[in-house]
Amino acid sequence: MSDATIDRPGLARRAKAPLGFILILGALTAFGPISIDMYLPALPALTKSLHASGAAGQWTVAAFFIGISVGQLFYGPLSDRYGRRPPLLFGMGLYLLATLGCIFSQSIEVLIFFRVLQALGGCAGIVIARAIVRDRFAHDEVLHVFSMLMLVMGVAPILAPLFGGWVLLVADWRWIFGVQAIFAILVGGVAMSTLAESRSEETAAHARAENAFRGYASLLGDKRLVGYLLAGAFSGAALFTYVSSSPDVVIGYFHVSPQLFGWVFGANAIGFVAANQLNARLARRYPYDRILSLANLAIFGVSLVLLIDALSGFGGFLGVMIPLFLIMTGFGFNQANASAGALNAGARRSGSTSGLIGATSFAAGAACAGLAGLFRDGTPRPMAIVIAGSLLVAVISLRTLVKPIAYAN
Repeated sequence: MSDATIDRPGLARRAKAPLGFILILGALTAFGPISIDMYLPALPALTKSLHASGAAGQWTVAAFFIGISVGQLFYGPLSDRYGRRPPLLFGMGLYLLATLGCIFSQSIEVLIFFRVLQALGGCAGIVIARAIVRDRFAHDEVLHVFSMLMLVMGVAPILAPLFGGWVLLVADWRWIFGVQAIFAILVGGVAMSTLAESRSEETAAHARAENAFRGYASLLGDKRLVGYLLAGAFSGAALFTYVSSSPDVVIGYFHVSPQLFGWVFGANAIGFVAANQLNARLARRYPYDRILSLANLAIFGVSLVLLIDALSGFGGFLGVMIPLFLIMTGFGFNQANASAGALNAGARRSGSTSGLIGATSFAAGAACAGLAGLFRDGTPRPMAIVIAGSLLVAVISLRTLVKPIAYAN
């Protein structure tokens, strides 16, 4: 039976995972949202404090995407060869040191540098959490564990910007990074004391016998896996474009306060979490390929509405926010399915596959967020154009590279 073949007709079984296990893996996966979303309300104040432009402020977000995409390419093969725990410990330490550097940055250039290092450290938890799921559960159960992780991780985009806005009421933007440092200490300590080594000897032997670059080349030679990667990456890029552009659009263009911005941002995250849980139920009845394909088409259709509203000004604030809510909600039917499909296709190299999933996603996110920042004009138009374009790439990639899955009888 090939990696791409599952033993039931497209239906995933309910995975039984301890709540504490899910919570700690969710916290490790949440390093990205915590590091990005919490300080989004502070971007206008941050750029003013460091005498930088709005575009430079957006590059502190894009820089994090770059660091987190590059770093995952290294942690994947390392975790396959040396185990999950050593790279995780190194990453948590690097994240903590870089976060302290962010606190004491005196220029936007120095902050961007430490944001890259912060991403290089924080991405260890993201890669290794996905790899541990693949280590511990059969491929037809992975989707359900991912859906549970998304439920935990989905709380971070809801609470992080709200908490960031509250911090700004009593302190300046540097204290937001102080909270991130405390988060790293707590999560890193719990992870290292409770997570046992999960990498199999088969994975270790395969990693020792294969050069990491050759392994990546082999993975990228699988059209089906690449289709899942690109579909997930460019739909994720639309999400990252929204994340990096939303403060400028919501706070700057529509004049919403930083505190209310957190509620707007959180509402979209609630839609994502709710859809993700519905996706887990649908996966017991329908193949994830079918759900992913329909979700991509639906999200792209809504992005065209967003584009029309942004270009014409139709509907004002609601004309932009309602389509954005529907798009963010639609991602709940997208990301877990794309990740499960890629990990199913690259099961023998779960660490490297996990690294590729994150690297392609954040690389596409960095490119699209940077593109939206480059053409920033203070309106929602650049954001809407980039979101629609990236979702078009996601639809085309899935349609052309992922063939119908073969199911065993």
